[in-house]
Amino acid sequence: MDAAVGEIVSSPPPAPKPSSPSLQSSPIQPATASPSLAAAAPVSGSPPVAPKPLISLEKPFDVDEFSQLLGQILIQVTVPRDSLAEVLRRACDFMSFGIYVYTIRVRPGPEEQLKSFIVELQRVDYSPTAGDWAPFEDRGRADNPFGPTGTR
Repeated sequence: MDAAVGEIVSSPPPAPKPSSPSLQSSPIQPATASPSLAAAAPVSGSPPVAPKPLISLEKPFDVDEFSQLLGQILIQVTVPRDSLAEVLRRACDFMSFGIYVYTIRVRPGPEEQLKSFIVELQRVDYSPTAGDWAPFEDRGRADNPFGPTGTR
């Protein structure tokens, strides 16, 4: 079976049951089956083995879905190498408004070929007492426009 890259290949339709009793015990291979599938035909009487799918049905990474996560306190995503630059650009663009600021950590994914990276974003606030950025602490919502303390 020859399939183009990215094409979902379904298994061949089941073979019709033969009418002759002598043919019922031998499995029938469809004409479109590859030689490798025909060579792996099961012995008479055993159920046929389903071939492995050529493509994983795993959902691909979507940069737009990542962008919708921005604004949360903690984000951790596994990003394919091809999308890493765009993910970092979108995070920096989001922070340019000055409302949300993140520390960003990038580390290699679990595979050896660096096909993916794990990106962690932790929301931070500037702490004037410490003179540095500190992890964001959610203090709840306030009706006062000057914050939870209510003073300027």
